[in-house]
Amino acid sequence: MRSSPRLLSAPILALAAASFGIGTTEFVIMGLLPEVATSFDVSVPRAGLLVSGYALGVAVGAPIVAIATARLPRKTALLVLMGVFLIGNLGCALAPTYGALMIARVVTAFAHGAFFGIGAVVASNLVPPTQRAQAVALMFTGLTLANVLGVPFGTALGQVAGWRATFWAVLGLGVIAAAAIAAFVPRGLPGSRGGLAGEFRSLRRWSVLLPMLVSTLASVSLFTVFTYIAPLLVSVSGLTPHEVTGALLLFGLGLTLGNLAGGRLADRHLMATVVGSFAALVAVLVLFAFTSRAAIPAILTLPVWGALVFALVSPLQVWVVEAATDAPNLASTLNQGAFNLGNASGAALGGGALTLGLGYGSLPWLGAGIAVLALGLTLTARRGDIAPGAIPAGTPRLG
Repeated sequence: MRSSPRLLSAPILALAAASFGIGTTEFVIMGLLPEVATSFDVSVPRAGLLVSGYALGVAVGAPIVAIATARLPRKTALLVLMGVFLIGNLGCALAPTYGALMIARVVTAFAHGAFFGIGAVVASNLVPPTQRAQAVALMFTGLTLANVLGVPFGTALGQVAGWRATFWAVLGLGVIAAAAIAAFVPRGLPGSRGGLAGEFRSLRRWSVLLPMLVSTLASVSLFTVFTYIAPLLVSVSGLTPHEVTGALLLFGLGLTLGNLAGGRLADRHLMATVVGSFAALVAVLVLFAFTSRAAIPAILTLPVWGALVFALVSPLQVWVVEAATDAPNLASTLNQGAFNLGNASGAALGGGALTLGLGYGSLPWLGAGIAVLALGLTLTARRGDIAPGAIPAGTPRLG
């Protein structure tokens, strides 16, 4: 995929480096749960609450931090958020008790939603309008690579040198990323130009709420299935635990490639990309309901599913920003909270279905049904002429 020099600029790469660190610290705890549980003499399920605590911190912290940083210049806001990230990871590395580690995880999570929300707006303002979705996608590539590279290496480091070593390493990554943002992200990108009351008024519009709802449903569709992907692949597809690791690596590669492709396609036609990706996602999840019954077909389906899921991330983020032209920073940040709300809701929905007696092999059908709902809502936006394409040319772009 060929990108222009301006797209591959130092400021956007600095944002991508920060997103790599943030993504790694979010997900690496999953691979370190046994070590953390042993260290604090707690059960693995209780250690698993560190995952839930982080997600809750993102969902709750996103609007709070967005409001707190609304008036700050965007570069200053990003550096403040990186400061919170560094403090949180330092707290994780030094945590003397399980409770202290939980608090540090929540503190770290407070930087997550606002950083990706503000970072997406900054990235889109650093490139020509024809490359906005690609710029957002490039920033989010750091998040996808965190799953492909950061989490496996971080887990391996924690298993060899102790789980605290992983957080020290992430802290080092954060320092490098913060220095890159300080050096390369330009000044002059202002915060909110209107009052907070005006920003919140813009969020009452259905044209802004709709893409947030669609973002939530996209995440619900993913996590309804992906939360339980390991037992699904073992019990339904017949993979060994070692083979599951390799299959998830392919899924992560699909995320990365789909993210970049989605950004490129969205810059050509945003809504067509969203509609087409959802339609293809429905088809692949239905297909997965059948291919999951055998090892090789299941493995081959995973990267396609991952690609389609993350082909939606940057288009949905840009849709929200375009719809909320008078409050892009707040809307973009809240959309990150919407994604995380979908994460938790999808996990609960899938778990509820299993509790009611549905098998793991039925979860792709449930995920496909949620994707159909998201597709239907997206199509109403096209009919209602409230999609981003309806925004008049020359509408001011706020940083």
